[in-house]
Amino acid sequence: MVVEYEDRLARFGLGYLRAFLQALGVELVVLNGKERKELKEELAEDLVAIVASFAARIYGKRGGSWKGDSGEGTGQG
Repeated sequence: MVVEYEDRLARFGLGYLRAFLQALGVELVVLNGKERKELKEELAEDLVAIVASFAARIYGKRGGSWKGDSGEGTGQG
């Protein structure tokens, strides 16, 4: 099995996965195994991506409902 980075295969439990693959006779080849960020830096980037995703969903829904409620036809706008 060929992967570019180890963390693309599994974020945690990679040792168990390696042992399982080895028991099945599958060789794991990591192409770019040397490039590794600090764990805290990687977790911070993941957290920022999650927060940005949820914020886009929340504000996207609110923005869509706000645009549709312009008060037209009610004499208020």
